[in-house]
Amino acid sequence: MTWTAVVLAAGLSTRFQSERPKVVHPLAGRPMLLHVLDALAEAGCPRPPVVVVGPMGDAVRAAAGSRARFAVQPEPQGTGDAVRWAEPLLRGEAAAVLITYADLPLVRPQTYRRLVEAHEAAGATLTLLTAHLPDPSGYGRVIRDPEGRVRGVVEEAEADAEARRRTEINVGVYLVRASWLWPALARLRPSPVKGEVYLTDLVAMAAAEGEPVVAVSLEDAEEALGVNTRVQLAEAERILRRRINTRWMLEGVTLVDPERVYIAAGAVIGPDTVIYPDTYIEGETRIGRRCRIGPNAILRDAHVGDDCVVEASVVEGAILADRVHVGPFAHLRPGARLGEDVHVGNFAEIKNSTLGPRTRMHHFGYLGDATVGADVNIGAGTVTCNYDGVRKHPTIIEDGAFIGSDTMLVAPVRVGRRARTGAGAVVTRDVPPETLVYGVPARPAPQSPPPPDRPDPA
Repeated sequence: MTWTAVVLAAGLSTRFQSERPKVVHPLAGRPMLLHVLDALAEAGCPRPPVVVVGPMGDAVRAAAGSRARFAVQPEPQGTGDAVRWAEPLLRGEAAAVLITYADLPLVRPQTYRRLVEAHEAAGATLTLLTAHLPDPSGYGRVIRDPEGRVRGVVEEAEADAEARRRTEINVGVYLVRASWLWPALARLRPSPVKGEVYLTDLVAMAAAEGEPVVAVSLEDAEEALGVNTRVQLAEAERILRRRINTRWMLEGVTLVDPERVYIAAGAVIGPDTVIYPDTYIEGETRIGRRCRIGPNAILRDAHVGDDCVVEASVVEGAILADRVHVGPFAHLRPGARLGEDVHVGNFAEIKNSTLGPRTRMHHFGYLGDATVGADVNIGAGTVTCNYDGVRKHPTIIEDGAFIGSDTMLVAPVRVGRRARTGAGAVVTRDVPPETLVYGVPARPAPQSPPPPDRPDPA
């Protein structure tokens, strides 16, 4: 059976108390809507779903990008009306249409697949997803006849006392035979209570017409949580974070205290890596094998090689090769690229700079817009003075150089291969290879002693 999908995202999000649509608010590091689109794609939806937005849906369009097609509901006249606006894009595309909501981010791909399988196996006209909740407050109730057949769904605002006692709720996910759906939507009438066209009325309509209606109950009732308030957003975050952490532990990652580790949905972590408490792994971060991350580390859109250590540091938009050690209390900013066996210690900041293999920057200092070769020692307090108030300028430090403590490198400037700077030097001119310079401004020493073969390991 072929199927396609509609995602409803035209709501006004009034209970969310936000200037932005609730479905673009981040959940586990990505917009809420993307969790729904991801699940549909993984479930096998063959084409980008149609997302129905309101007239102010630019933020939703920007969040989804090319992963969705869009239809616009001009006025908020209910969920049944919203689906009607998707018809021009979907008519004739597939045998069945799966309808879901952008604020249902916890529904798993396997649940969507189970819905499709049950629908096809039963030859159903309409299949709906239900759940049994101890407290069904706020949800529409599923109405069944004495034989257990689904007869309809009643919204809580219109439910009588008997309906409110029922604990089987409508999740808000449907799979409907397309040839029946589009004419049926045209026959829906507004509710006399709220004046809206309810999508849920399709269930009673199909049952009254003798069409096969099937209910699929959730195996995990947590999936039914809809996000309408910030409180529910926090609850969904907690559930997703637990799922993500469980996944990585099952794939060989050690989380010393899973309740205090925050891993974004888009992150990737290699086996035998150990994550310590109070660590945040955000964005599209990639971490290799056998690393040690944390405690108190923040990695955001970082790429970390194998056998690395990042301790109590911030690494954002940076690339670390294998066996790099960062921290504690270091800050790697976007564009930082560290070669193999580089060591960056406490209170060091690196921005838009490349450090070659085995280079050391043990304590303090700032490198910005710099290219540093291999086997370089960056002494404590070194600063690249890269900004002249108008433009940024580059600093180049060649292989084997030794930069003394408190050196100021006034860019643009080049320090040659195996050159050295004395403590407190202010380097305003290029330093030739194998030359010692010192002083303010720095000048060559009368005789330059040969530099050490390797950087100071301290």
